[in-house]
Amino acid sequence: MSEPKRLFFAIEPPAKIQRQIVRWRAANFPAEAGRPVAAANLHLTLAFLGEVSAEKQQALSAMAGRIRQPGFTLNLDDAGQWLRSRVVWLGTRQPPRGLLQLANLLRAQAARSGCYQSPQPFHPHLTLLRNTSHAVAIPAPGFSWSFPVTEFVLYESLFHQGRTRYTPLSRWTLSD
Repeated sequence: MSEPKRLFFAIEPPAKIQRQIVRWRAANFPAEAGRPVAAANLHLTLAFLGEVSAEKQQALSAMAGRIRQPGFTLNLDDAGQWLRSRVVWLGTRQPPRGLLQLANLLRAQAARSGCYQSPQPFHPHLTLLRNTSHAVAIPAPGFSWSFPVTEFVLYESLFHQGRTRYTPLSRWTLSD
């Protein structure tokens, strides 16, 4: 019997955009603001699944593979801080309909499979900083990164030697 895995569905920004965001973050937030998320770990969670057995992972992957939805363009042009969860995030002022549809589909499938889904409304974002101990100044509007979203990914979250690593397990292409 294999150990359950901690899984989530997400969108992975292109590596070039991950690097641009990391440089922007370094230029706009002081080192003491919080713990920066590694460039390779920057992602936009669509549905958090929690601890999932191998059987449930197979069922969720099969359902994900049946999703037929066109790709969309994501524009990251908003940022903020959640003091309670102690994170600084990068998000989108106007989430594209395709993004909301994809997240809703994945969250509904996850819930039907017995994966707890937060009652909080979906707020698409990339976590930039964790463990922020106090309010930080958010850069003025004017920043923006746009990229076409042509796939979504099933990730495993591994905590090893004090570090979190996200490993892509499967990818699905969005139709044209």
